[in-house]
Amino acid sequence: MAITWEQSTLPNGLRIVTTPIPTTQAASVNLFVGVGSRSEPQRLNGITHFLEHMVFKGTERRPDAVMIAQEIEGAGGTLNAYTNKEFTCYWNIVPFDRLPVALDVTADMLLHSKLEQEEIDRERTVVQQELKRNHDNPQAWAGRLIGTAVYGEQPSGWDVGGSVELVNGMNRPDFLEHIGQWYHPSNIVLSVAGNVTHAQVMDIAEPLFRDMPAGDIPSVLPYDPEVTGPRIACDSRAVDQCSVYIGLPIFGRDDPERFALRIMNDVLGAGMSSRLFREVRERRGLAYSVSSGYGFLADAGVFTISAGVDRDRLVETVRVCLDETGKLASDIVPEDELRKAKDHSIGRYRLSQETAHSLGQRHGELLLTRGYIETIESVVDRIEAVTADDVQRIARRVLHGEKLHLSVVGPDLDEAELEPALVL
Repeated sequence: MAITWEQSTLPNGLRIVTTPIPTTQAASVNLFVGVGSRSEPQRLNGITHFLEHMVFKGTERRPDAVMIAQEIEGAGGTLNAYTNKEFTCYWNIVPFDRLPVALDVTADMLLHSKLEQEEIDRERTVVQQELKRNHDNPQAWAGRLIGTAVYGEQPSGWDVGGSVELVNGMNRPDFLEHIGQWYHPSNIVLSVAGNVTHAQVMDIAEPLFRDMPAGDIPSVLPYDPEVTGPRIACDSRAVDQCSVYIGLPIFGRDDPERFALRIMNDVLGAGMSSRLFREVRERRGLAYSVSSGYGFLADAGVFTISAGVDRDRLVETVRVCLDETGKLASDIVPEDELRKAKDHSIGRYRLSQETAHSLGQRHGELLLTRGYIETIESVVDRIEAVTADDVQRIARRVLHGEKLHLSVVGPDLDEAELEPALVL
């Protein structure tokens, strides 16, 4: 069954997209704002994430967090939010007949949060505990270190949550200034998917959002590929295992070779039949978990290989991972392996679009970040069109030894020991 959607733009610039799924019992409401950590000044790094917390803390009509939560959870629904480097998303899922409440709560949180200093001070410690938890998780912290190493000391490389010290200095005027700069209707997409119609959503949403004043959005500092962080970033801790990330810079989300990268990644490290899994885990028994992946920004990206490994097998694991990676540039992927990678990639992609929430998320993010929504079938067609030559070409384009970075969190680490292994 083809997935269809309809979109409209309010006079103030706010975009609304709806995806009707008549067979579901759910309605998924997703509000995207085009601001993330790379939009922040350094002294306020982390304020977008902090603000995401604060909008749940009370409005004039719903004075506290419990009242906001009860509106959605009392209907059997779920609500949450997340922030990344380029956008923030506030979302909830409710039974379809509670759509008016879900949209009203979303608009109320966005437009009428009280942002009381007392609540900011209380939530400050919660945000700081979240940052400390991430630091205390070796795998999460190794992932944080590789992003900083590849992107370097520029907004693209800053942590989404900032730091405990920076969060400590954020107060009400900072939040109001941040909202005033970025929370304009032209920078917002409302995506609703489920047992809804476009007319129904517009009838409810238009009165809620039409009075938002329009405004200009500041520019974001472009990614500078000449700025990088340390080649090797180590954090020695008394833990039983090393969490390892190998990272390389890649291109932005709209690059035409992104589909070849997708298949290259699938061959290398996506799933239990991938080359890394077979060689690192099944054949050599070096690690329980090993995989590859990538993430995009508008104008940049990072390709990573990650593993969890014993300290005495650390160097060997890094070397084996890079040996397998290098083969993608030197050797053509056999046709049968390419076919399996395409089938795996297409199958995972289709299955990831099974729910009202996944489609609401997909269409809202695409409309915000790309300005258009590509059909699922067009993506499948682009994946099918990837050839073995395309995979080798993209491997040769992005896999360069001088651009390699390594992050490790584990016991008794020595950069000098790791440096010789970091060759591609």
